[in-house]
Amino acid sequence: MTPPTDVLLLCWRDTGHPQGGGSERYLERVGAELARRGSRVTLLTAAYPGAPRRQTSAGMRVLRGGGRLTVYLRAAATLVAARFGRGRLAGYRPDIVVDTQNGVPFFARLLVDAPTVLLVHHCHREQWPVAGPVLARIGWFVESEVSPRLHRSSSYVTVSEPSATELVELGVDRSRITVIRNGVDPVPEGVGGQRRHTGVRLIAVSRLVPHKQVEHALQVVAALASRGVDVHLDVVGGGWWNDELRTAATDLGITDRVRFHGHVDEERKHELLARADLHLMPSRKEGWGLAVVEAAQHGVPTIGYRSSAGLTDSIVDGVTGLLVDDLDHFTEAVAALVANPDRLTRLGDAAQKRSGDYSWASTADGFADLFRDL
Repeated sequence: MTPPTDVLLLCWRDTGHPQGGGSERYLERVGAELARRGSRVTLLTAAYPGAPRRQTSAGMRVLRGGGRLTVYLRAAATLVAARFGRGRLAGYRPDIVVDTQNGVPFFARLLVDAPTVLLVHHCHREQWPVAGPVLARIGWFVESEVSPRLHRSSSYVTVSEPSATELVELGVDRSRITVIRNGVDPVPEGVGGQRRHTGVRLIAVSRLVPHKQVEHALQVVAALASRGVDVHLDVVGGGWWNDELRTAATDLGITDRVRFHGHVDEERKHELLARADLHLMPSRKEGWGLAVVEAAQHGVPTIGYRSSAGLTDSIVDGVTGLLVDDLDHFTEAVAALVANPDRLTRLGDAAQKRSGDYSWASTADGFADLFRDL
């Protein structure tokens, strides 16, 4: 499928950002694949310490400016200036725009004379409270009221059926929503078959922010340890909630059983996944849960919350992992699985088989098809 010539991507972070995660990787992998197929792809995103203001990455032109909130203003100023032949993108007129709504959109529909696709991984009702009462109220109003009305004639992309349902509940016409699921990168060469250890090794791959609820994984470790289980947990990822999690581990008396690895490269992440027995994803909300499929590549099943929405799509309950309803259920499900290695293996084998269904090329195909229709 021939993609458009000029594609503009808007996202508040990129994968190099200290708080970048799966949603940022999704957009960049799609952009890289479109660039490989011949598109000229431009990504506008936030600046952060050590990152160049302009670079070429995976065939994409990347321009950075602004911070967590001001990135929206900087991107708007850049696009308006471009229409008048000024600024960093003087004269630039994209053929299509992908506006990533991480809570709030960039409102590119008002700024660029080109079809706009709104990319929404999930709705943020549960996350907004951490922004404080005033900003949370404004943010949710923009996400739930302003954006659906402004984009009532726009096309939407989301990553799972539960996220599509959430958008419909906000008033988005289901016929305008296309579900395009995550792809997954191949396992780095030479990684795998490394599960050689005594005891039980759990892993949580996540940004360290409150709504990911990594504290629940720590509480599971403490509960299993109190029952005499030789259990250890690898926490892979970074974020501003890191110190609170380390304090929680200390308060639970499990610092000798938990290792915080912080941000790691792809090879190291897969090495840690390859030696794990079970992946824990106690997130309050997920659009899909990319780490579920990454763990599955190594035959490692995932346990997560049914109420997280997206995990009901990425985990086939009782087949490739387990979905639970609360922390007590979470703890008992982990305890039951580690006490039943045969079932753990069956779940892992099924998860690994299913992981073969996903690729970034297929994800990009979905966008190319949508672009063609637009």
